[in-house]
Amino acid sequence: MTEFHCRLAVIADLDQLVALEKQCFTEDRISRRSFRRFIEMPRDRLIVAVSGDQILGYSLVLMRSATRLARIYSIAVSAAARGQGLGSQLVQQAEHYAVEAGRIIMRLEVREDNAPAIRLYQQLGYRQFGTYRDYYDDHGTALRFERRILHYEPTGQFLEVPYYPQTTDFSCGPAALMMAMAAQDHERRLTTLEELKIWREATTIFMLAGHGGCGPHGLALAAWHRGFMASAYVSTDGALFKDTVRNPDKKRVLELVHEGFLVDIAQTGIALHHDPLTLDSMERALREGRVPIILISTWQLNRSRVPHWVTVCAMDRQFVYLHDPEIDIEEGETVADKQYVPVDRRVFDQMSRYGKNQPLQAAVIIGPRR
Repeated sequence: MTEFHCRLAVIADLDQLVALEKQCFTEDRISRRSFRRFIEMPRDRLIVAVSGDQILGYSLVLMRSATRLARIYSIAVSAAARGQGLGSQLVQQAEHYAVEAGRIIMRLEVREDNAPAIRLYQQLGYRQFGTYRDYYDDHGTALRFERRILHYEPTGQFLEVPYYPQTTDFSCGPAALMMAMAAQDHERRLTTLEELKIWREATTIFMLAGHGGCGPHGLALAAWHRGFMASAYVSTDGALFKDTVRNPDKKRVLELVHEGFLVDIAQTGIALHHDPLTLDSMERALREGRVPIILISTWQLNRSRVPHWVTVCAMDRQFVYLHDPEIDIEEGETVADKQYVPVDRRVFDQMSRYGKNQPLQAAVIIGPRR
């Protein structure tokens, strides 16, 4: 087996890169001029696999400044080096450099008839999420793949938050709350029965279509009744989600439920703030050993404007790390895809606002009862 190592390309590699491109591709070739531009572009990464002074392969990673995405634009392995795991190494090196640059997701395109490459990407954890018709010069179809590459490793700086996936379409709030409570009490059992009990206690009755979701007041009460301290932050003092229903009778029910929550909260030690929870306050709560659950709009995640509860597990200078209780099995998602999901702070600030005209911001912080 040939010994090789990977490094970033330099101008002196141009002749070999052009020769390798001609050997590997008959169409859609990268020109010498483009190779030079990619080498000189500080934002992108052109990685070469080298044995002695011979280039055996390359991977080209593009990274736009406006997103946290990286993209493997091209990857090539010389005929003499195939079958030795070089393609896998080049993908992993591409991911390494993208993570160093703060990228969260790696994406790539592959011809739908390139079975070996598709098999390689699937073995490395990539999943298909789209298709490009008429993508190549010969009008061939490209399959789009992606993989999350940036992962948060619990360091002891924040509480470890166990993960629990919601088991219904409408119980993200209870699932998020259960994770926050389990962070305070690791002996606590996380069961579907408890999830549904919390939903029955915290539901707003009506919201959008189907079953009602849970609001911050009800979730704070559910936590308090289970022996936890809770603080609720809500940017409005009226009944929530009234704009999601048209029937005046349903609106009145929402108002009655809201009034009932306020009466019950008054009998507890729950602190109710009619202000949004700031990122600084959220980070301070985490450092003090408390866990926030946040209402977000899923537009930034999946282009669906649906209110959704998530659990905040940790923060650093760049990212807010979330446990998202919703796993879309049909889309190939797994538990690993939804734990410690890194979200850019700026993007999170946009996500944590539900609605257009007067966006609702809601959060509940869970801590131990003193």
